[in-house]
This record gives sequence, structure tokens and C-alpha cells, in this order.
Amino acid sequence: MMRRSLLFIPANSPAMLQNADVFNADGVIFDLEDAVLVSEKDAALSLVNEYLKKFQFDHLEIIIRINGLDTQFSKDDLECVVSDHIDTIMLPKATYENTLELSKIIQKIEKQKKLKKKIGIIPIIELAKSIIEVNQIASVARVNGLLLGGEDLATDLEVERTEESLEILLSRSMVVLAAKANQIDAIDTPYTQTQNEEGLLKDAQRAKGLGMNAKSCIHPNQIDVINQVFSPSEQEIEYAKRIIEVISDDKNRQKGAFSIDGKMIDKPIIERAQKILKKAKDWNL
Repeated sequence: MMRRSLLFIPANSPAMLQNADVFNADGVIFDLEDAVLVSEKDAALSLVNEYLKKFQFDHLEIIIRINGLDTQFSKDDLECVVSDHIDTIMLPKATYENTLELSKIIQKIEKQKKLKKKIGIIPIIELAKSIIEVNQIASVARVNGLLLGGEDLATDLEVERTEESLEILLSRSMVVLAAKANQIDAIDTPYTQTQNEEGLLKDAQRAKGLGMNAKSCIHPNQIDVINQVFSPSEQEIEYAKRIIEVISDDKNRQKGAFSIDGKMIDKPIIERAQKILKKAKDWNL
């Protein structure tokens, strides 16, 4: 699935679970970890499990953020939720070692349950160790995206999170480089000021400018801004159409490069145009 926006939903919130498909996000992350108190873990897992049995969504990526593999809850989380009803497991505090371990656990459960689909992994890059190992993490075959966890990363780095986000600039770039090198999604950290639309817009544009192709969020009112920023613009779509129309001409197809409006058009530009049009089609732009 193509990603722009991923919405975190507390797994112990029946009201938000019921409305998961109306928020216009490309994916929802049912959170069994940070959003749920220890005393409510079992109830949250049971609630999500029942929800997944009753509802199925073809247009919505279903992601489950499990508890860390170093906790007593992760085993039950995985045995319960890994099924054909979900698409992806999100791993908190990812390292290369625990990402590999998770991949093996999921593979074992898939075989036991005879699942029809292959479950993906989105590791959360939220430790200094995660940043150092990010390319190794991204190279694990089941991983299809990397999520930068800015708040926990700042805690681990012992720095203050600021509006300008200079303290995570290097980390953002490293996540982008690892994701692009492994041809997977680079997903930006949530913007935590849920009523500050201008701040969200600037933060999303900053992330996109570095190469992020999606952003997570913690409130439904952030989705439209994120979708707007990470969608191709009308001008980009029209220009991409012109490129594809020109290369469809038999004469141009035989050339290694040609120009439009005085700008050279070669293979990388053509591939980018194709990606833009695919996104535009998938998102009904």
C-alpha cells in the first residue's frame, strides 16, 4: 500500500477503533504499547483482537504496534494479532537484533496459522543504537518502512525537542538514506502539538524536503495536512503526464534523453514521473 499518513489509535479506545476507517488516513496503527497502561494491556489486546475479527478494510493498512520484545506482553501480542486481518507489525525501540528476532517469530506464526499473506514490519527508530544500525535494520527482508520516533530518540540523546527539530536533523536524514537505499518507506515522527496546524505544516514540509515520503500522526485533525504535503501537487501531476506522453512517442523512445521546456529528461526523471502518476492514481488525485 502507498503511504502518506499513518494514524496512531490507542488500542483501548473502542470509540476510535470503531471510527478507524473514516479518518482518511492511509493506515492506522493500533497501539498496544505506549498508549495503554500496564493494568489495561490484556483488555486492550482482547478488544483489538475482537475488532479485527469483525472488520476488514481493503483500502486501509492495518498496523499493530506491539509491546517491546523485551517485555512480558509481546509474546501474547504476536500470537493474538498476527493474522490475515492485519498487514504490518510495528516494533518499538528497534535494533538489528530484535528486528531479525521479530521477523523469525512472525514467520513461525505465519506457518502455524497457514496465513495467506506475508506480514510486514515497520521498526521504530527511536534509540541512538537504532540510528547507528538503521541501514542493517532496513535491510531485513520483511521490513517495508522505517518510522522515526523523535520524542524517545531525543530522550535517549538527552536533548530537548524543539520546534525547529535541529536536534533530530541528522537522524531524520539517516532514516531517509537507509530507507531509500533499501527501497522502503521513510516515515516521519508525529508532530505532538495537535492544535497547531501551521506548525504541523512546516514540520511536514521540512520532513518531505529531507526525503520522507510519509508521516505518522496522533490526532485525526492532522491527517488532511499530512496528506496534502505528501501528495503530488497538481503541477507535479500535469508535468509528469507531459513527460509520459512525450516518451510514448516512438521517435523519443529511441533517444537516451530529450528535453521539455529546455530541461533535459532522462531515465531518473522518467522514473520519478511514473511514481508520481502511480501515487496520483492510487490516491484518486
